[in-house]
Parts: sequence; structure tokens; C-alpha cells
Amino acid sequence: MEFKLQLNGKPLTLQAEPTDSLREALRGVGMLSVKNGCDGEGTCGACAVLLDGRLANTCLLRVGQVEGARLRTVESLSSKPRELSPLQTAFIDAGIVQCGYCTPAMLLAIEELLDRVERPSREQITDALSGTFCRCTGYEQIYNAVDIAIERRKDPAYQGYLAPEFREELRYVGKAKGKVDGYALARGAAAFVEDRVQPGHCHLKILPSPHAHAYIKRIDTSKAEALPGVVFVATYLNTPEVWYNQAGQGFPEPSPYDRRMFDQKLRHIGDRVAGVVAESEAIAKQALELIEVEYEILKPVLSIDDAKAPGAPCVHKAAVEYVVGAPETLDTYNQNADPREGKVIYQFPIHGDPHRNLAASVSGGIGDIEKGFAEAEVILERVYESCQIQCTPVEPHVVYTRMDNERLVIHASTQVPWHVRRIIARIIGIPENKLRVIKERVGGGFGAKQDMVLEEVAAYCTWVTGRDILFRYTREEEFIASRTRHPMRFRIKLGAKKDGTLTAMYMDNEANTGPYGAHCLTVPMNACSKALPLFLCDNVRFEVHTYYSNIPPTGAYQGYGAPQGSFAMQLAAAELADELGMDHLAFLEKNRVREGSMLEILRCLGEGREGIPQLVYTCGLGPALEEGAKMIDWGKAEPSDDPDIKRGKGVCIIQQGSGLPGLDSANAAVTMFGDGTFMLLSGGTDLGTGLDTVTVKMTAEILCTRMEDIALIAADTDVTPFDVGAYASSGTYFSGGAARNAAFKMKQLLLQEASEMLVEPVEQLELVFPSTVKGRSGSVSFEDIARRTQSGTGKGQLTATANFITDKGSFPYGAHFCQVAVDTRTGKVSIEKYYALQDAGTPINPELALGQIYGGVLKTIGHSLYEEMLIDENGRCLNPNFVDYKVPQIAELPKDFKAVLVDTDDPFGPFGAKSISEISTNGAAPVIAAAIHDATGVWIRSWPFTPEKILKALGKIA
Repeated sequence: MEFKLQLNGKPLTLQAEPTDSLREALRGVGMLSVKNGCDGEGTCGACAVLLDGRLANTCLLRVGQVEGARLRTVESLSSKPRELSPLQTAFIDAGIVQCGYCTPAMLLAIEELLDRVERPSREQITDALSGTFCRCTGYEQIYNAVDIAIERRKDPAYQGYLAPEFREELRYVGKAKGKVDGYALARGAAAFVEDRVQPGHCHLKILPSPHAHAYIKRIDTSKAEALPGVVFVATYLNTPEVWYNQAGQGFPEPSPYDRRMFDQKLRHIGDRVAGVVAESEAIAKQALELIEVEYEILKPVLSIDDAKAPGAPCVHKAAVEYVVGAPETLDTYNQNADPREGKVIYQFPIHGDPHRNLAASVSGGIGDIEKGFAEAEVILERVYESCQIQCTPVEPHVVYTRMDNERLVIHASTQVPWHVRRIIARIIGIPENKLRVIKERVGGGFGAKQDMVLEEVAAYCTWVTGRDILFRYTREEEFIASRTRHPMRFRIKLGAKKDGTLTAMYMDNEANTGPYGAHCLTVPMNACSKALPLFLCDNVRFEVHTYYSNIPPTGAYQGYGAPQGSFAMQLAAAELADELGMDHLAFLEKNRVREGSMLEILRCLGEGREGIPQLVYTCGLGPALEEGAKMIDWGKAEPSDDPDIKRGKGVCIIQQGSGLPGLDSANAAVTMFGDGTFMLLSGGTDLGTGLDTVTVKMTAEILCTRMEDIALIAADTDVTPFDVGAYASSGTYFSGGAARNAAFKMKQLLLQEASEMLVEPVEQLELVFPSTVKGRSGSVSFEDIARRTQSGTGKGQLTATANFITDKGSFPYGAHFCQVAVDTRTGKVSIEKYYALQDAGTPINPELALGQIYGGVLKTIGHSLYEEMLIDENGRCLNPNFVDYKVPQIAELPKDFKAVLVDTDDPFGPFGAKSISEISTNGAAPVIAAAIHDATGVWIRSWPFTPEKILKALGKIA
């Protein structure tokens, strides 16, 4: 049928059925800005358009409902091609455009508001964006963006305040200059995996296990294979019997190879039973219903205690192998293995015992822990727990695979394109040069896309069928089959003198890794390595035990275990200060790490190998604690007029790292074009964090040229050099460091060429802005140099390649303060003030650094107060959607929310920079819990801090 409407001011006739999704119809006519984040729930708002002037979610609308209507998408905001509206430029300049997946919807919501209200209030802006979910930004900077947009509507040249500036002597670094990919993302241009899909592609759908723990006794796919339109059906019977790990980690991985693409043993609800490739999504879904499966159902293991119990069901009763370091008793150990279970392969020993559900373990320490506790005058011992949390990127996991002649091409939303290539090549059994991975824009990663969650299935199916394949998780699949934060339980024991001096610290961490061992050693270890070094103590010991279970898979998530460890250790410090009758802030100041400290404990905390002790060269904790205390009026009681409302304040200190010294590496190349402009090839993977802008800024700064004269290609395994990927807060430090080194090499090449042209020694020459080499006798432009080198008598096109590796650590630090109001009648916690003061060295992109802080804090406010995956006794997730799983949106912002960048100059980071993207997730849980205690006198030792827990602690409910 034909439906006539107006789209972006022009008449449009849609050929569709009345019940067809309006969202899909709009994408079919090229409106790529209309995204899908919730599969028709209407909860994320990413698909919003303006319908007759009002914001509407197209996933809830059918084509037949919009006959004759006026529709506007973000593509309509710009009056001319390649130009942006004042609102779009304001969003970019204010740091709102991060991953960009929900940016078009947010822009339309504010556009509609500004069309109604000339100068909206904060409350009106909050209301306008109340239906749009963004996991990246933390929303706070939107209010400033709206103010700027209002002024730019009157005066396009208006700038306004964007962010603090750093390094006065520099042109780009430390200044708010706009995200280099911001223009495309604000226009809703083709950028994401689904925007690359070509007509005629197939769809891949997975038949999920209905049981948390089971064997496949019989599977019959014949009816599905006979269905017209079905191209291929994959099961454990016809796919590679190759064991691998999905964690995107450096090789050899400190994670066990404990899964197949499809396996006879099923280890969680949603695990892969079969996969169907079909000509349409509808046919693929129909084929799934035709697959006949008979299961042998086993009792599920759901908790740490379940996994540890004598006689517990075994999640991996597999034959265990070691590439190196196999124990002498291995043959005896494997006698009880079940052949249906396959293998667990360790690259090297990580002290696992899969037959007892132990995936990995490690212990270590410094000093004499028994001596430390014997010297203590006060000893505190407590248990703290964290729950299972979903990463919830607005863009679910998605991949598009195709053949290019005899080569396999993968368009992926991934943080680790080189690891994806390496692992898939091994699974399929082809050399890596037959495989290309193109990292498209990532619509939210947060660590969940550090793992290869679905790419290998689509890649293999394309390899065997030759067909283009789109494989995208639904929102429910994202909850039950992608990646979540590890639940952990800590036993913390601290010893101290009566004056507050720590004498001993003990941290016992038990973690639940779920059905597979991705990151089973490193995430729990990171919980220790980012918590223990914050305090100076001579006697420290830690133990880590990670257990298999049948809950939804866990893996990497922003902070990588540090939020859990920070919660436990920081809250224990707060409790110890309380036991001592000592001010919490004074206790932290007395015992905290500071410049010049040698972190010996890091020797014991390497990734499956010996770590490297590190000297702390810069530490911004001193000024952060001092300024934060002033901001929140530390020590001043905040009374309430309502006797049921109790106010309290909290403080904590946090740290992270900047990549993995001694393990990580990054590479970059700078090539000069014929007109004196440059191409930067970076292996770095931008997730919306601004890494592309970091590398371009550094290159332009060093070469004294305009940022727009640096084109960038990043994270394409055919084109750009190797990079380990975006994880462990490595981007600015490692990928940025490689770009900096390549730019310095190019600078030397330019000086050498100019020396010959000007007949002057290199030492007398300098690069000056814009794009010129200046000497005593004259100057030459970059274009002059390019023409000479690329001529028939020249030396050839100038290209500089460089890498970055280091064994030196660079530690970002932070101090978080908050004030809460607790309703002792209902148990509800309201966050009235939250101040995050972060030492990130030199912030390369200060406006984006602030956005990373706001986003990380708000994300973990959600974790602390209400986010939790609810798993029933059968292992089924009860809230796998945005209707039932609560995530923080703009209405949940603290009333007074401030991020502050504390200036330090790191000696090893490029231009003095440290990381910023992960550390801000580490503070919310402990600082809120400490504030709740200050308000009510009760300690809540497990997150989330629900009203029920608070009321129970207050003795108001049983």
C-alpha cells in the first residue's frame, strides 16, 4: 500500500503495509539517524522523530498511523548539506556527543523544546529529555549546551564557556576544540554497523537454551533446513570443534579457552543451541521454531556458595589442558572428565580447578600480615558484596560480515578489532591475512564490547555460505548472552593503631564468573590492584578465587573490577575510621598514597605473571581532597525541616591505571600528502571517549598545523597498524603515545627536508604555525616540502611510523564527595550533591573528559542505588529489558552535580596526560554508602542500596 506524508519538509510516498514499523520504514528510505536500542519497548528513545511537531518514538508507531503527518528527523536540522545548526554545534562543543548513538534523538528533543520555549528552565530541559536514555554522557553538560545554542541562534559566532583550559603554551592540547567525528554523528550520518549493511543480506538468529545447565541429547534441524529462505543451520554437529575464549585480551590470554562456537553442553539460559541464517529475519525466526531439541537437564549453579558446596554440579567437567606449565597429575585429574564437556585449555597456569568450579585463583602480598595484625590496636573485619549488573550500551552487540573476493570482511562494533581477527582466524582455520576487521563507530562499549560476543558466529557462517550476514542482539539477548559485571564478595580485614596508622590490610575476593571464564583472573585481580595501592601499609595480603556458575555471562565492564574492590576497601576504611572515632577525611589523608610512594604491592598483581612495582610520580589526591572538602562544607551538619529526612556526607578516594605497562602496545603512522596535509593512521579504538580527537590533536600540535589538516583512519586491520584495543584505560596513554611518537618522527623528516631546501642546519630550523618550517634565511611551507619529496627527483612521500610501549605506570586519582538525603520512613536515598574531583594529568579534551566523569559517575549511581539483574532459582533473568531493569536517566541527576579536573603533569603520559574514562566509576558506591551511614548511622554493605535494605538496617522492617 501507499502512504503519503511529509518528511523533512518534502513529500514522501511510503510503500508499506499499515502494520509495518515506522522506524524500519524510515531507515528504508535512508533516515539512518533513527536508531534501535530497545526493540519496540519505547523505553530508550533512540528512534525518536518529531511527529507534527512533537517528539514520538517510531518503534511504537505503525506506518498506517502517520498518513498525512509531518515528520522531521535530525537530518532536517541543517539547512544546507555539510552545515550544522546552532544546536548541533553546541552539542559538539559542550562535549555531549560521545558515542553518538542517541545524539540525534537528544537533539530532536531539545529542538522541539526550543521551538516552544525561548529560554527553557533546567526543569523544562530535564522534562524534554526524560524519555531519552544515554549511558555515555551523564547528561549534565546538556544544560550548558542548551544555553550556548540559544545564544548561537541569535549570534552564530557566540562561543560561551565550554570547559577549563590547560597548558597555556599549547594550541590544541588541553583546549575544547570539538570532537573530530562530532559533525558526522550530530548529522546522523552513516557511521554504525547497521548503516553499512547492503541490500540482499541475510539475517542470523540464535536458538537460545531454555535451561541454565543441560546437555543436548538430540537435535534435529531438518525441518528448519527445508524451510524456503533458510541458507544454513549451525549446531555443534557441523561447526568447528575449536576451543577458545571470547575475552579480547593480549595473547597468551590469562583466561581459559573453555567454549566452542556451539557446544553439546549448555551453561546458561540463552546459551547457543543452534543458529539459523536466512533470507529474512522473519524466516530465521520461523526456522528456529522448527528445530527439535531434547535436553538432559542438570541442576544449575547460581552463586559462589553453590559453586563451592561439596558435591556441587560441575559447570565444566571437561578435559583440562595446558599450553605450558601442566601439572604432573593432569592425566589423573582428567580421568573423571565427561567427553560431552569438551575442553578447558589454559595458556599457562592460573591456579584453576574446573572440576570444583574454580576457574582461577591467585594470592600474594608484601610484608608480614600476621605481624601487622599483631601490632594493631584496633582490628576491623567486614564482608561486602556486589551484584550482577548489565552494561546496557544503547546499541546492542551487532556485526555485519561479507566476502570480498576470497577475503572475509567483518564490520564490527568492537573495542578490540585485532583480537577479533586473531581469534576468528584461529576458529575458522584461516590465516589472518584472509580476514579484515573494520571497527565502525561503537554505540556504547563500556567493556562489554571488549569481548568477541557474536562476531565469530556470523563470520563463520559467511565463510561457509559466502553470504552477507547481519547478526544483531535483541535487548533481551543483550541482557542474558552478552556481558555483565562480575558479582563479587569481599572479606576485608584492617588493622590500625589508635592514631589511625594502618598496620595490616587483608582482602579476600570471591568472584562469580558465570558460565565461561572470560577475564576470570584479571577482573577480580583488578579489584585488588586498584583498591590496595591507595593506602600506604607495609603489610598487605590478598586472595582471589573465581568460580564458574550458570548465571548470564560476565566479562569486562568499565572499571574492570575496580568499582567492586573500591566499594569494599573504601567502605571498610570508613568503618575503621568510625571505630577509631576519627574523622573519615582525616583518616584518608593520613594513610593515602602520595607523590614519591613506591607501590610494591603491584609486584604481586600482574595479569597472570609477575607485576612491576611502580613509583608514583604525580598524585592529585591532596588538592582534590582539599578542594572537595571546601565544596561540600565537610564537617558541617546539614539539618532537615522534615524529621523523617536525614542528611549525611561521604568521601572516598579512588584510582585506576593508564593501560597495562609491560603488556600493552600501540602503533601509529603519519603520511604527508601532496599539498602538505597529513593522514594519520591509528590503531586506537574510539568508543565515543574522544580518542580519535586525542590523536589528531597531538599530531596537529606537534606538526604546527591545523587539526582539519590531519585526516584520520583508525582501527581498520587492513589499513592501520596494530593496537591492543580500547581497554584498561589505555587509549590516551598508549594509542595517544603512539600518535605523538609518529608525529615527532614526521617533524624530524620535515626538518631534514627543509634543511636541504634552505641550506641551513636542522638545529636552526623550527616548525611554526601554520604548516611552515622557518629558518634564519627564510621559510618553506609544508606544501613546498611535499611537492619536492614527491617529485621525480625527490626522496619519496614522507611517512613516519612509531609505536608506544612502556614499563612505567601512570595512575589517575580521584576524590569523590557526596551529600545524601535519606527518607527514614520509606528508605529512599536522594543524592543532593555529588562532586567528582579527578586527576587525569593534562586533560587532552577537557570538555570530553568532563563528560566521561559525569557519565561514569551517573552510571555507577545507578549501580549503587537500583541496578541489579534479578536471577530466579532456575537461572532465568527476570528483568532483561529497560521496562523492568532500571537505568539512570536525566531525572536521576544529583541536584548539584560537579566534575572537577585536577591539574597534574605526568612525566610519562603524552603531553602529561593520564586516563579518565574508567576511574570515575569507582567512587559512587563507597561514597554514597558512607554518606548513608553519616545520615542514619547504618552501614549498607551490599549494592544496590535499596530502600528495603535501608529500612531493614534501621529496624523498621524484618
